[in-house]
Amino acid sequence: MRRLTPSQLSRLLTGWSLDGDGHGDDAGGDGGSLPGRLAGALRELAERGDVPAGTVLPSQRALAAVLGVSRSTVTAAYGELEAEGWLESRQGSGSRLRGTPLTRENGAEGRLASFDERHGDPTADAVDLSSGALPGIAAVDTAIDGLSAEELGPLLRTDGYLPYGLPALREALADAYAQAGTPTRPDQILVTAGSQQAVWLLAQALVDPGDTVMTENPTYRGALEALRSRGARLVPLPDDGTGTPTGPGAVPGAGAVPGAGTGAAGGTDAGLLRHVRPRLVYLQPTAHNPTGRSLSPAGRRAWAALLTRLAEEQGLFTVEDTACAELTLDGDAAPVPLASLLPGASTATVGTLSKLFWGGLRVGWIRAAPPLVRRLAGIKKSVDLSGPVLDQVLAVRLLARMPAARAQRRGALRERLAHAEELLRAHAPGWEWERPSGGPALWVRMPGADAEATAHLARRRGVLAVPGPAFSPVDGFRDRLRLPYAHEPELLERALPVLVESVRHSGP
Repeated sequence: MRRLTPSQLSRLLTGWSLDGDGHGDDAGGDGGSLPGRLAGALRELAERGDVPAGTVLPSQRALAAVLGVSRSTVTAAYGELEAEGWLESRQGSGSRLRGTPLTRENGAEGRLASFDERHGDPTADAVDLSSGALPGIAAVDTAIDGLSAEELGPLLRTDGYLPYGLPALREALADAYAQAGTPTRPDQILVTAGSQQAVWLLAQALVDPGDTVMTENPTYRGALEALRSRGARLVPLPDDGTGTPTGPGAVPGAGAVPGAGTGAAGGTDAGLLRHVRPRLVYLQPTAHNPTGRSLSPAGRRAWAALLTRLAEEQGLFTVEDTACAELTLDGDAAPVPLASLLPGASTATVGTLSKLFWGGLRVGWIRAAPPLVRRLAGIKKSVDLSGPVLDQVLAVRLLARMPAARAQRRGALRERLAHAEELLRAHAPGWEWERPSGGPALWVRMPGADAEATAHLARRRGVLAVPGPAFSPVDGFRDRLRLPYAHEPELLERALPVLVESVRHSGP
């Protein structure tokens, strides 16, 4: 029997409270009231099959606390669903949601559910801080304007199906890795529809249901969704409860503060890896999402030595995600992947152009050994015969503009980070954060707050944000919020007072 935790259900419930009027709580049952909208959102989960039939929902009290509403609101919503036959309540066994023909055996965890709300006008009034993705830069306009019939003509005379990716793009990516100090051949590159598809493909290829996978805690929520949907057993790497690595063996990405964690990776970390014997370790060593931390040079060498040894001893595979690595804040050099220090047969690196150039440019890739690339391409063909060729032609042009784009993006990030920190000091003096080494967001601690209730309360007032548990394999970091600072400053100026006010109403 599956049970949904309050955190899991709160992630799946998106959009239902956007029409609310601040912190008011209406216990009525019609479709326009808060209980009615909550009942409608729960009904929609059942209709879409997002929640398996027979799933036990959280208690009324627990769900009310995480949603930031009164218990009477949840009681009324549950009562409406029970009257309609969508919910079955039994004394001592809780409330079970009924299913439909669409019901899946294993429902999603809703870590990416905030993207469900992106089906309307992207310029609508809501202040959207649910994503750290950035608007496109001028280089994208220039590349589009520069496309010519002469360049596209040879491609248009083919059928356009390129399951491994545009050959010119695979060559350009291999060259980019070589220039960064990691020799790479084109047959080591598979082009994907962004880094999310890349992570999903690796989960499909390398993880069987029940396999243990270790991740940082916190980590990229899209990776958690991809791995959990594959049936992986997720185990967090050690940390001190805040995402800060423990001991001298600093955990990559979860993430070693530059200059910290310079000792050999051993002790707790090595012992746990050997004891748990995971099939795969997923890491973000540079500009980690959501903490913004990066692994120190000494920490990289120590972890590379440990991962290499465990690959030889127990077949451990390492997936390195460098999606945000181009967004470091110090210097303008190209990032050097951890893969340069790891055995190629047991390592895959994920990359993307979406963070540096534009989220709408769905071009990512996997760098791996050729046999794995061929296996991944076979899986990809079953769901995606070929990526968009025009996007890949643009990507070739944009790769030639990487140094200038890197300098432009990093300069803008530094300016906006300074502005965001000034705003936080002025309007949220009790909040805590660590200055990131990269990435587009701050990992903020709100002492005494419930981040999930805060996010739901803020959503009712038109501000969309993602709470800490969405980034944790064990639903931790309940007082944390990922706060993107890289958007237009006016967005954060509008959002911050709402978030601060929501924190005041989210506590016990």
